[in-house]
Order: sequence, then C-alpha cells, then structure tokens
Amino acid sequence: MNPTSEVNVLVVDDVAQNLLALEALLARPGIRVLKAGSGDEALELLLNHDVAVALLDVQMPEIDGFALAELMRGAERTRHIPIIFLTAASQDQQRTFRGYEAGAVDFLYKPLEPHVLASKVAVFVDLYVQRQRLQHQIVEVQRLRKLNEMMTAVLTHDLRTPLMAIALSAEIVHRRGHDEPIQKAGLRIKSSSSRMARTIDHLLNFSRIRPGIASISPKMADLGSLCASVVAEIVEVRPSVKVDVQCEGDLTGTFDTDRLSQVFTNLVGTALEHAGEGVVVKVLLDGSHKDRLNATVSFPTVLSDDVQADLFEPILPSAGKEPARGTLGAGLAIVDQGISAHGGSVVARSNAGEGTVFEFLIPRSERSTR
Repeated sequence: MNPTSEVNVLVVDDVAQNLLALEALLARPGIRVLKAGSGDEALELLLNHDVAVALLDVQMPEIDGFALAELMRGAERTRHIPIIFLTAASQDQQRTFRGYEAGAVDFLYKPLEPHVLASKVAVFVDLYVQRQRLQHQIVEVQRLRKLNEMMTAVLTHDLRTPLMAIALSAEIVHRRGHDEPIQKAGLRIKSSSSRMARTIDHLLNFSRIRPGIASISPKMADLGSLCASVVAEIVEVRPSVKVDVQCEGDLTGTFDTDRLSQVFTNLVGTALEHAGEGVVVKVLLDGSHKDRLNATVSFPTVLSDDVQADLFEPILPSAGKEPARGTLGAGLAIVDQGISAHGGSVVARSNAGEGTVFEFLIPRSERSTR
C-alpha cells in the first residue's frame, strides 16, 4: 500500500442511520469510511480492504459484534486490526469484560461523545499510517540491499579479470627476469595481486553482512611481519611518504592475516591521506600483554570536526553526489568490521594534544588465553 493513499476505517451497524451518522462524524481528508450493515458484509469488506480500525456495534442479528470480533481474531489477515465496540445498552461490567476478551481495544456506550470517538479513531489511523510507512521503508531498504549486493558482485567480477592478467604477467616477470631487482619486483606484484584478490572477496563478504560481524579464518602469524609487509607495499607505490613502524614484545597470535592486512592498509592509507605532505605516520605494535595485541597508528595532524563525527561510518555517494572532500570513505568502516570480527575493539582520537590516533586491540590467541 502507498503510505500516502486513503486510510480505511470500518464501521459495522445494522441501523442505516447510525452508519450515516458515524460516517459524517469520522469524515476527514485521508480517511475513507467503509460501511457494513451486518457481520457478513463486514467480513466481505475485510477480505478486499486493509483497515486501520474497526468500529463494531455489539447488538446485531445473526452475527453480533462479539462473534464478528472472534472471527476477525481467527484470521491472519484481520487479527491485528484494532476493534472498538459500540453499544446502546446500559453499562454492564460483565459485557465490558466480554468485549475485551473478544479482542477489543476500547468499549464505548451510546450516545457517543463525538470528540472522544474521533480522537480515538485518529490515534489508530495515525499508528496505521506509521506502520505502513515503516513497512515501505523496510521494503525499500531490502531492495537497495539486493541492488548493492548485485552491483558489488558485478564489480568484484570485473576486477578479478584484469587482476588475473596482472598476476600472470607478474609470474612471467618473476620467472624470466634476468636481473634480481626485476625478479623481486615481479614477486612483489604477484604477492600484492594475490592479496588484492582476497581483499575483493572480503569486500563482497562485507557487502553481504547482516548482523554487522564479518567471518574470519584465523591462523598463527606475526603481527609485526604482517604490518611490515603492508607498509612495504604502500611505500613501494608511494616512495615519498614516511611511515615509522616500531615493535615491542611478542607479536605472535592467532588472527586472520588477510583481514588485518586490510585493517593496516586502511589505517595507514587514511593516516597518510590526512597527515599532510612530509608528515611522518607512526605505527606502534605492542605485544607486551599476555592476552592481547595492541596497535596504534598516529600522526600529528588534527582532523576536522565534520570528519570526526562519522569516523567509522561508510560514507558513500548518494543522489548523484560525491562524498565531501576530506572524508574517510568506507575505509574505517571496514577497519571496524575487521577488528570486531576478531572480538577486538578500535577507537579514534583527534585533538591538539595527541594529534590523531587510531588504536585497536585484538585477543592474542587461544593458546595464550587458556
């Protein structure tokens, strides 16, 4: 249903004058009053129309209001429709209890107070409209999510084809190069292309995440060696940048090397982007704790308030607009996912005293925590 269309309100009464009076009382823009002179007519209307609220007269021949309410509660399509009972009989506590047992949300006695009835109906109409809008939003989010998955799948497929050509060419250079530097360059290209292929797979996995936690494949490795490899690749491509890596303690642990390679690539890359020309980015790896591994990536530049406000949110183009200059894009969102998948945590600080610091910790390994 379109959330901007008219909302149906059902009134059921075996007296035609009462139906006309209720229709006049409830008439307002955006509301359509469906009138039924019997329980059978009401059931037929309910089969063909969605209803925000139903006003049922209690005393009707054949199917009275209580019986109609029980029939409505027994059907999946109508069981959640709010019911307000109307009766001209004198107030009877037992009758009122029966009405609530039949599923009523309210029980009103005639003569009705127009403003009271109109206000009660308006509440249920507003709730119905809100539910319809929420459902519309859910459907739209699901549609966009499927579109995102499809586009990511197409993109990753298109990236794999040239990447495979790069890997094959790197293998040829590595095997047939006559000079050692050329052979090493071919090996680096091959290694980087392999890691990029795994990163593409992770990107596809990231786009499909539902609960917000990515899957990992942990193995025993050294965090210092992993970080050094990532930094070497970055410096190879951007020889003018300055990255100072310092290691303390035992950096071995059980973790997903590909995921943490992504983490370091995004953290160091983001730091270099925002640090400024010639500014040294410092990486400190701390393995002095028995149960965890710590890492910090820092630089003296302070990030703007706008950038800090959405550090770990994926900032993507929308409505034909590109992300604002100076934003961090999806990089730190991927960092957050990768660290969370390891059961760790990541924080960011940016102030005049410290500059900008990205810090994360992960559990060291099952071996050391037993």
